[in-house]
Amino acid sequence: MEMGIFSQRLVTLDSIDIFTTHEWFPSKPTVYFLCNGEDKVYLPDVKDANNIYTFKGEESWQPLTELPEKKCKRCGLYEEDTFKHDLYDEWELCSSDFKKGKYTHFKEGQFNATFLCPNCTASAGDSANHDSSSEVETKKSSVTVIIIVSVLSSVLVIIALFGGYKYWLKKKRERDQLRFLKLFEEGDDIEDELGLGNEL
Repeated sequence: MEMGIFSQRLVTLDSIDIFTTHEWFPSKPTVYFLCNGEDKVYLPDVKDANNIYTFKGEESWQPLTELPEKKCKRCGLYEEDTFKHDLYDEWELCSSDFKKGKYTHFKEGQFNATFLCPNCTASAGDSANHDSSSEVETKKSSVTVIIIVSVLSSVLVIIALFGGYKYWLKKKRERDQLRFLKLFEEGDDIEDELGLGNEL
């Protein structure tokens, strides 16, 4: 029996804030949670819009539902009226939606609710999602490292080429100066041969 308790994926309502009621006349709404094929779970404390309700998970109407390990359930939040039932929102509720046992569902203009399921994060499907997301993070960091190494190596090559070019210019200048000096020395030798250097 103990084993079954730990493997249950019981979903409880942690907090809810409804932003509107669908009542035509000013009265307290009757809000309920429902998953396909299950009984309605009335939220007796939720009576006013724009009021945050928090729960301990121990209320008599909790848990809301139990999730299977690998399948999702179509669930929704509704308001029961005299003539019809108004929809706040319907969505697929999955074990893999829960991060660290918590899942928040927000429907603009309707409600904001936080659900708890401590055993949902321990599912095999969730760990597979975690593994794939960590693979994506690893790939992103690998791409970042490759880009940084490429940029740094390009900068080093450019610096080396610039340094080589400067060295080549310096050597060329030295060779040109040597040629120029040799030209004057040869000019002195010619003057000596012609005897022009002593006449001045």
